[in-house]
Amino acid sequence: MINEIKSDAKDRMNKSVDSLKSQLSKIRTGRAQPALLDGIQVEYYGSATPLRQVANVTAEDARTLAVTVFDRSLIQAVEKAIMTSDLGLNPSSAGTTIRVPLPPLTEERRKDLIKLVRGEAEQGRVAVRNVRRDCNNDLKALLKDKEITEDDDRRAQEEIQKLTDGFIKTIDDMLAAKEKELMEI
Repeated sequence: MINEIKSDAKDRMNKSVDSLKSQLSKIRTGRAQPALLDGIQVEYYGSATPLRQVANVTAEDARTLAVTVFDRSLIQAVEKAIMTSDLGLNPSSAGTTIRVPLPPLTEERRKDLIKLVRGEAEQGRVAVRNVRRDCNNDLKALLKDKEITEDDDRRAQEEIQKLTDGFIKTIDDMLAAKEKELMEI
């Protein structure tokens, strides 16, 4: 029973870290990353469709993304969706390919992005701590029902705390790497 709780905790903490990783990849740095456009929705036959489903996004070079639209009639809609996103990008189309140059970040914008990244990291830490709290509650319920001993409970809580500390360190490392990446010119 205790092993199930620990493995569940590890899985859920892993998912929290993966979620943070995907959130951080969407935050724009000076480099062109295809994941930057993941959150963009395109109007496609009356419904909002993720950009990845109607186009192929690649990094052409360090400061340019290339968006190859599958359906020629969607080029205008994709261009409009990129322009109206809150990323501050100005796409230009050339045939079936839309080029999205990434302007260099200003110092003020870098500081705003660092605040955003720190907020995302804190949400990740909170998610990991919530998993720890849930697991500790499950252990207390087992102890109350006398399915485990107090020693087992204490040992399991210590192991869950070690897991939590490891995942929070991972989150802090990801935060430091992203901050460093944002401050590069």
